[in-house]
Formats: sequence, structure tokens, C-alpha cells
Amino acid sequence: MTDTTTTAPHADQTRAIVRDHYGQIAKTGGSCAPGCCGTVPAGYAQTLGYSADDQQAVPAGADLGLGCGNPTAIASLREGETVLDLGAGGGFDCFLAARRVGPTGKVIGVDMTPDMVALARSNARKVEATNVEFRLGEIEHLPVADGTVDVILSNCVINLSPEKAAVFREAFRALKPGGRLAISDVVATGPIPAELQTQAAALAGCVAGAAPIDDVRAMLAAAGFEAIAVEVAPRSAEVVGSWMPGIERFVASATIEARKPGGAAPCCGPACCP
Repeated sequence: MTDTTTTAPHADQTRAIVRDHYGQIAKTGGSCAPGCCGTVPAGYAQTLGYSADDQQAVPAGADLGLGCGNPTAIASLREGETVLDLGAGGGFDCFLAARRVGPTGKVIGVDMTPDMVALARSNARKVEATNVEFRLGEIEHLPVADGTVDVILSNCVINLSPEKAAVFREAFRALKPGGRLAISDVVATGPIPAELQTQAAALAGCVAGAAPIDDVRAMLAAAGFEAIAVEVAPRSAEVVGSWMPGIERFVASATIEARKPGGAAPCCGPACCP
């Protein structure tokens, strides 16, 4: 994408840049994306923590190589749970989550890009997924009722939002008491160079919008979450460095976990946690 941006974009401009970029990816089947910005390298999904079985279990075209981690690996999903995926893309994580929650569970994928929603729905039809649905909407204004979701997933998407605090407030609203976040995302580990902060390509490429780790923790706490944990992923440099050489000096892929207060005490015995 050619960058013509010279000043930090307004929130609506940022959304338009991101929507256009990912709409093109949906139309081309992921041919413009490594993680968030180029051709998907061989073995990229394994670098993020997905198994060969994970890749074989989803319909062709669901994995667009847009993630920076594997949120389903930290979500401890259980049979019968309702899962919400923020920025579902082609539906990769939704289909994996659907396998874990089973026919009594439900997975809702939300994406603001019409072409992505159309692609994800087409992928669902390929495998006759009856416990997965995809909704068009912005993650700052989720098309989900209050207190109806057990788990929220997201993979390399919240960093793209120009209003991250609003995303976390919406996530808190949608979760049931005791509900939890399991997110893979990009965070800033140092000051991002000014020239990157104003580039459309960097905004759409999961770089310019990354928030510092302490800011992420503060936004989650302000939204009402507890048990907040933000940890840089072990293979972070390998992941983000494949998008834009040298950017690993400024940003990192991380896991973000938190819980909404209330609900039953979490169970971590072998009888109830996978």
C-alpha cells in the first residue's frame, strides 16, 4: 500500500485505512499478508503456536496468516461456552474455538470489513458449521448483548483500533460475570518512531497503533477487569520481525489475559479445565 498520510489520522480515517487494507486481503485470499503485512511465510502458523491438526481442521481460506499468536491456546475453552472473536477475519480462530465448545456451545465472530464477513460466512458453509456465526460490526461497538459471552478472543486486531479503551469497555460489557479475555496482540515495547506513527501501511500493519504494555494494563483495569496479565510471547521477535525488518525493536507480540469480576470461582482441576 502506498502511504500518503502526513499527519496522525483521525479515528474514522484510521478505520477506513484498516477496512480498505483488510478488504483487499479478503478479496485476494490473504495474498497481501504476513501476520499483518505481506506474503504468508511457510510455517508461519506453527511459529504462532498452531498445530498441523489445527490447520487441517479449518476450511480452506480461513487462515489468512493475519495473527500474531494463538489465543485459543490460552483460552481454556470448555464445552457449552459462548465465545466472541473480535476481528474474526476469515474465521480461523472461530472454527478452532467451535471444535472446543462443541455443539452445545456457540462462537460469534465480529469484523468491521464486509468482505471479511462474507468470506468467513462462506468458509462456515463449506464445513456446515452450525455453532458459528459472523456479524458485521466495529469492536468499539459490539453487536452483542450485555453479559452474554463466556470468553472473548482476539488475534492481532485490538492494536488496529484508534479507541482501544472503548474496545475493552465493550468487552467488559459483553462478558458474563467471571468471563475472561484471551487475546494475542501487538504491544509497544519502546517509543515508535514518528515516521511510522503517520504511515498508513504501519497503521494497517499492526505496528503504528500498538499501545505500551503499561497502557494496556491501565485500560483493562479502568474497564473493570481483574487478574490482568500481559506477557511478551517467547517467539515475538521472530513473528514481528517477519512483517517489517527491525520493527521488533519497538513492538512485540504478547498474550493478554484478564477476567471480569463475579461468577463462580474458576475451576482449575483436571475435571473441569482442559
